[in-house]
Amino acid sequence: MSQAHDPIRLEFTPNPNTLKYVLARQLLPRGTANFLNKQAAETSPLAHRLFDVAGVEAVMVGPTFVTVTMTSDADAALLNDGVHTALHAHLDSGEHPVDPSSMATSAGGSDDDPVVAKIRAIIEDEVRPAVAMDGGDITFERFQDGVVYVYMMGSCSSCPSSTATLKMGIESRLREEIPEVVQVVQI
Repeated sequence: MSQAHDPIRLEFTPNPNTLKYVLARQLLPRGTANFLNKQAAETSPLAHRLFDVAGVEAVMVGPTFVTVTMTSDADAALLNDGVHTALHAHLDSGEHPVDPSSMATSAGGSDDDPVVAKIRAIIEDEVRPAVAMDGGDITFERFQDGVVYVYMMGSCSSCPSSTATLKMGIESRLREEIPEVVQVVQI
């Protein structure tokens, strides 16, 4: 298939071990699904298929993209070819990328707390779209004693710049708007 008609576009991320594949169709209505191994991918025909590609270490499925993290010894060119083949096979299969009943709901405390509601709003409206552009995701877990606990996934989870993103980006933004926030910690 020629590159011009290929519904899959490869994008490089700030994480040298992670590749982002942007698809010309929607995979999920919202959010992301993160899989750290093949056993965890049992609820995702797409991720399960991708773990069959040599060198795949982790998979994150987003609304219109898939982020693949490769092992340190993976051959990037062979992995890319295998991922493209697996993605095309999945698109042709007509299967759901992730079993809809397995998609997690938001955690992290009650939106009745105005501080939690404001933290969630900033993460959802500003932070998540920004990190998704680099093939990552961040989700709010909880706010406790001035500390915001978050999960970083996809290209963000093992990125050399994740500490800078967390401290200089997310933490400074939250502290600017919410004086109760003292620190942001990755779980």
